[in-house]
Amino acid sequence: MAKIAVVGVGAMGGVYAGLLADAGNEVWAIDVWQDHVNAIKSQGLRVEGASGDRTVKNVHATTNLAEAGTCDLYIIATKADGVGPAAQAIKPLAGPQSVVLTIQNGLGAAERIAQYMPLDNVLLGVAEGFGASIKGPGHIHHNAMKRIRIGECSGGLTDRLLGVEKIWKDAGFNVQAYEDIEQLIWEKFVCNVTFSAPCTTFNKTIGEVMADPASWHIAMNCGREAYACGKAKGVNFTYDDVDAYITDFGSKMPDARPSMLLDHLNKKRCEIDAINGMVPVLGKELGIPTPYNTVVSDAVRAREETF
Repeated sequence: MAKIAVVGVGAMGGVYAGLLADAGNEVWAIDVWQDHVNAIKSQGLRVEGASGDRTVKNVHATTNLAEAGTCDLYIIATKADGVGPAAQAIKPLAGPQSVVLTIQNGLGAAERIAQYMPLDNVLLGVAEGFGASIKGPGHIHHNAMKRIRIGECSGGLTDRLLGVEKIWKDAGFNVQAYEDIEQLIWEKFVCNVTFSAPCTTFNKTIGEVMADPASWHIAMNCGREAYACGKAKGVNFTYDDVDAYITDFGSKMPDARPSMLLDHLNKKRCEIDAINGMVPVLGKELGIPTPYNTVVSDAVRAREETF
């Protein structure tokens, strides 16, 4: 069994920590929310929903990662703005064989980690069709669990990548190791960009955006701009027709609200800089116009100023 630290035990991180601990691993749950940590320590971590209903008592919970010490695997499950601080905290603890796996929406996680540590032992992950919410301190509801994809930053199928894949599979996750994780990150990114800020700006579900010609025109052009940036960067997309890919993706989840919209409904700041806000940054670097993402990103930021 492995010693694992999950840094950021929110909705998704809570599912990771609960199932990995229930499979017999030594799991440390690290979070800044003191009431959540206290509840896990006193009552255990309850995870209910798509993966069953369980209360896991053997999770070590703390606000201080240093208490966990050196681990075999560090899973960064924070929001985008927490990735850098998490890497900074992991750096002095990690041993030569420790592996860091970051699972985030959007782009830029590897670059944020690279500010604090080499990427030699870093894996990137993408969660697909995987929803969760926090019901209260120590209580996670798991809405859906399709697949987690993981890969080496530099590509290739390594023994350690396959070892991490086995840890997740043994805990009941549908996980798959991929040779080219950047391709998968970008393919998800294009869809995230299409729906995240537009759904948030118009306060609509994915299906409502797709059904309204004006909203859908804006959303689709956000996705097209992201796709153009990826093509310019040499991403090996598995499709050529971006409109068809986005439409197929959205049509499968018409009632869904992106996490960015859910954050705003809860009056919380979202990950705009890692999703739609990243497209103008890339566009400037690549010489590609990104007017749609520039406007919706500014609209989302303006809304956040009222929180």
